[in-house]
Amino acid sequence: MERIILHCDLNNFYASVECMKDPALKKVPLAVCGSREERRGIVLAKNEKAKALGVKTGEAIWEAKMKCPDLVTVPPDMREYIYRSGQVRRVYENYTDTVEPFGIDECWLDMTGSAHLFGGGVSAADMIREEVKARTGLTISCGVSFNKVFAKLGSDLKKPDAVTVIPPGDWRNIVHPLPASALIGVGRKTDKKLRSRGIFTVGDIAAADERLIGDMLGKNGLWLMRAARGLENAPVVKGEYMPEPKSIGRGATYPHDITKPEEISTLILKLSHEVARKLRAGRYFADRIQLTVKRSDLSHREYGAPLMFNTQTAYDIWRCALELFLSRHDLRAFPVRALSVRACGLSGEHEPRQLSIFEGSGERLKRERAERAMDEINARFGKRTIQAASCRFDPVKL
Repeated sequence: MERIILHCDLNNFYASVECMKDPALKKVPLAVCGSREERRGIVLAKNEKAKALGVKTGEAIWEAKMKCPDLVTVPPDMREYIYRSGQVRRVYENYTDTVEPFGIDECWLDMTGSAHLFGGGVSAADMIREEVKARTGLTISCGVSFNKVFAKLGSDLKKPDAVTVIPPGDWRNIVHPLPASALIGVGRKTDKKLRSRGIFTVGDIAAADERLIGDMLGKNGLWLMRAARGLENAPVVKGEYMPEPKSIGRGATYPHDITKPEEISTLILKLSHEVARKLRAGRYFADRIQLTVKRSDLSHREYGAPLMFNTQTAYDIWRCALELFLSRHDLRAFPVRALSVRACGLSGEHEPRQLSIFEGSGERLKRERAERAMDEINARFGKRTIQAASCRFDPVKL
């Protein structure tokens, strides 16, 4: 049986919710933006009026204001967005029990076994679109196809409030002329690499030499070729399924450029505690640390180093990340705007652990027990009831 996959994408989700909260915002160009004071001042979402004036998601507020001086900006209301997202997903579940979330505003639906109850995939998509609008006031764009990649591509082709079909018999005529960036998995960096080799469209990816793509993009490149050739066949996975993470990280933007080593140390320690808490919650150990530094000129640098032994404690992560920073980054020449700490090379608690011959196991066990005790106290009495003393008065709130 040919699969029937839908991809449903809430149109301008954050901005649409804000317009529902305050209908007057529908009449003006609107952008939902991060905090300018905390220097997270980028456009997270925009309405159609702002989009028509060239405002783009991900650009800085000042860039958006240059294009649209009358742009109205509002802060995000994540609690409301999560609530609205849940409302919409309950509508999807009336049509199939196989719903896979892709972020807060997108979902894949496998309608293979239930589409006939609603007159087919296209009819089901129209019914879902109308029901979401009637129940929540929000609109969706829906792609209908025989795999997840083309269903998502379809939902992106026609917006807002529309259904696009990419059928199994005629998909090449629709998909192959599209720019390579239309394909899921082709971001800016990948698109730039492809363009450097004369690959501009999805059809170019499908026709490219496998060895060339593999050498240039690795496993991701080979997956893109399969997708461009219509061979992608990953199942739609129910929302309760969570794939094993490859890494766990946390980042933060400072209210001002960091020029002092002690501020760097404090921020890395704070991030390390967050990462370690997530490791313990997932029962993982890490064997490598990655540090990403955004400098004051907005350029990025990534540094990585192996840990001496597998760990899930903040102290070990902080020590490795701080040594990595101090050995690679000249803070006097390049003040820091933002940092992220990521634990990589994850293994489960039940797997064998690499031990260190340079440090006694007794000290490590004490640190692990102390941090687990902190987790229990914070879980019971509030997130920051107990924390490292040097983090207490730090201006960054994670």
